[in-house]
Amino acid sequence: MNVQAITLPEDLEAAFSIRKKVFVEEQGVPLADEFDAFDALDSQCRHILAYYDGQPVGTGRIRAFDGKGKLERICILAPYRKFGIGKLIISSLEELAAERGFTAVKLHGQTQAKGFYEKLGYQPASAEFMEDGIPHIVMSKELAAVPK
Repeated sequence: MNVQAITLPEDLEAAFSIRKKVFVEEQGVPLADEFDAFDALDSQCRHILAYYDGQPVGTGRIRAFDGKGKLERICILAPYRKFGIGKLIISSLEELAAERGFTAVKLHGQTQAKGFYEKLGYQPASAEFMEDGIPHIVMSKELAAVPK
């Protein structure tokens, strides 16, 4: 298992394929809502791919939002859940956030995943709300200072 930053268009396409399978096909998010202006390979947003036995099975991205790192589009293909890949994705995104100088991160987590995020140190920061027909909650986490 490993996670790598996406730098090539074909890796970004693999991430898009994972997101389409999880969010659009499995969870019913409209295709038009899943992809946005932050899906380009540029400096505004950093994308990652998680691999299991050499195959891309999970993804996520981070971008700046309101002075924090915002973790987004975190997902793992169904057969690969429960192997610790989610924790690996989150820690990798947090490392990217720290490298970019963010001292805090936040995310819109599906309420069914609230316990997962809490185990990783995230705290609820909003009431429940609906996003693409799925209940979500804003969660946030302060990042440890990176020693210089």
